[in-house]
Amino acid sequence: MKILGISFGRMNQRSDVMVKEALFAAKAAGADVQFINAVRMDIGHCRACDYCSRLREKGEVEIHCCFKDDYHILEEACLEADGIIIAAPVYAVGIVGQFKNFVDRFGPSHDRAALIEENRKRKEEGKPELDARYFKDRYTGYISVGGAETHNWVSLGLPMLDLFGFSFCMKCVGHVDAYDQGRTGHPLFDSALMEKCAELGKTVAESIGKPYEEVNEWSGDEGICPACHNSLLSMNGTTKVECPICGIWGDMSIDDGKVKINWPEEEIARARNTKIGIYEHYNEIQNMIKVCVPKLVANKETLPKMMEKYINFEDTIANMQ
Repeated sequence: MKILGISFGRMNQRSDVMVKEALFAAKAAGADVQFINAVRMDIGHCRACDYCSRLREKGEVEIHCCFKDDYHILEEACLEADGIIIAAPVYAVGIVGQFKNFVDRFGPSHDRAALIEENRKRKEEGKPELDARYFKDRYTGYISVGGAETHNWVSLGLPMLDLFGFSFCMKCVGHVDAYDQGRTGHPLFDSALMEKCAELGKTVAESIGKPYEEVNEWSGDEGICPACHNSLLSMNGTTKVECPICGIWGDMSIDDGKVKINWPEEEIARARNTKIGIYEHYNEIQNMIKVCVPKLVANKETLPKMMEKYINFEDTIANMQ
């Protein structure tokens, strides 16, 4: 089993140290480990060119982005790994943008529902199937690193890290919310924090090779959501609440001043990182296409005329009174 550790923080600083501590524990548990610091990598943003989707449609075995930067290094390392531990700094309430650039390019291009459906068609037609690594189950662990003492200044750290695993249906088995680093000075001064990082690495290593339904271990704070273990809730004015990370609904009640959420099993089963969850989104997209394409076809003669003032924005503005 191979566990990959990725740090999006400065070299040999907090994110690096905490990921490496987790990898030390994973190695002790029998895993082969690899560490990558991504801070100096050139990972540009997704430009929505659909090149990766077109590769699927053309029958390619591997799905790649057409842009030639360092994204491919991380992509290949993730595909080779059985478990992935990521640490990233929080700069402005949420995780650093380089991480989001990677997720935007990695996730949608490897959406498991789309890949399963594509492989199904290829099997029926006797065509070469997609890279088997796209269908491997993986376990993840996340470390959010922030300097602020006040937690609401890092509140989107762990929730954003969870975005990494959804499209590929990875299962997170633990997280560490390492905020207040400004006063800590250095993570090595906080033995309890380093123990949490080590426990995270051990939990990821011990989960690998087991079916998702057999792994109930969790390393870190329990949170509120039973699926992602984060503590964010969306409310609609009723006692029905939603985890905005997993997209599952529960019923809220107050007992002796304490909030209690009842999460039905059928909701937990449709969290975003599950097969049910990704197929909900896949089917939503397919239905959108069925509605959108006929509209575009019906207006193919009139739409270019309607778009002229937007395409020629500067001229339009200059000619306005």
